Amino acid sequence: MLPIHVALSLIGMVSGFVVLYGLLTGRSLDAWTAIFLVTTILTSVTGFPLEPSGFDPARAIGLAFYAFHLASRWRSVYIVAATTTLYLNVFIGVVQAFQKLPFLRPLAPTQSEPPFVVAQLVVLLAFIALGALALARFHPKTRTTA
Repeated sequence: MLPIHVALSLIGMVSGFVVLYGLLTGRSLDAWTAIFLVTTILTSVTGFPLEPSGFDPARAIGLAFYAFHLASRWRSVYIVAATTTLYLNVFIGVVQAFQKLPFLRPLAPTQSEPPFVVAQLVVLLAFIALGALALARFHPKTRTTA
């Protein structure tokens, strides 16, 4: 199950960055959003022994995008949920990098050392800035279902 989980996570991150690029350029990338949504949900399902429950960012993306077509406040819900979901995937990616990559492991063996903290802080600040920029730039026309 681990190779599938890792592959889904990587696909989720790549597709998430494409979706974020679309948000920053004011474009709704429907196919990429679907890939991002599906792989993010599957990453959650394969990453935990129990089925995910409750309302999480991936479900908010789906609801805002497919049910409410990014209308009104759902545009903001979509942007915040998509950016948060991608941030969480990248956060875990940084954790995994410091645990698994031989050249990073000695820099932060307990993941409380400054290189790890700085890396996570840079990632967090970058996503806050990108999310704010996406909120300012992404104003799609009323979406229609395909």
